[in-house]
Amino acid sequence: MMDVEPGCRFCLANALLVDTPILDTEHFYMLGSIDPMVPVAGMLIPKRHSDDPFGLSPVEWADFGNALAAAKAHFAPRKPDGFTLGWNVGAVAGQHVFHAHLHVIPRFRGEPNEGVGIRRVLRTPSWAANA
Repeated sequence: MMDVEPGCRFCLANALLVDTPILDTEHFYMLGSIDPMVPVAGMLIPKRHSDDPFGLSPVEWADFGNALAAAKAHFAPRKPDGFTLGWNVGAVAGQHVFHAHLHVIPRFRGEPNEGVGIRRVLRTPSWAANA
């Protein structure tokens, strides 16, 4: 039986999703973006509840490559020029739903944030500017 966290909106058994998964593998499913600021994006989510990716099992990690390849194939018709992939782990890192999920964001030449990736956070952390 899958681990389920009562009240977790990403645990499928709780039936709390506001949208329908757009793909799945043995251990993961993907939701499309419902954020109007990032309309072309998705989240890969493990079917078993884990607060963060550090709790994923070796079997889940073995299937993760399949899930990531399926996500890339899903976005291929849009012909992205790159991708930004990211996990937020913990509230201080921006995690709002405490069920592991990887953000998959196709990137396109000419978009307003072209060239801006997750490294910007590491280059100029907000706390450093006030130190």
